[in-house]
Amino acid sequence: MTSDLTSADAVQTTAPDAESAPAAPGYHDQKAAHLARLKRIEGQVRGIAKMIEDDRYCIDILTQVSAATSALKSVSLGLLDEHMAHCVVAAAREGGAEQETKLREVSDAVTRLVRS
Repeated sequence: MTSDLTSADAVQTTAPDAESAPAAPGYHDQKAAHLARLKRIEGQVRGIAKMIEDDRYCIDILTQVSAATSALKSVSLGLLDEHMAHCVVAAAREGGAEQETKLREVSDAVTRLVRS
């Protein structure tokens, strides 16, 4: 199991125009914290793989899967909150098509998070 995402694993999104792109993403101030959290989650997932390799008890493995899933959801919610506070608020101030685009993006993101 590797931690590298291939292009098939990544979700396709459209990049904003250079003119409308903010100077830094909404999570910029928390970037280091997000990366540190994701590295810990990566370690959790490796631990789960090791548990399976070692034929550990199913319920113990499921408990660790649940913990890793919760940790990823926590990162997702933090990113969503930062996106709304930064990108969506800026688009709302701008109005027009940009506002509609950002509101649709955040609605779609919430839908994906609820389904997962």
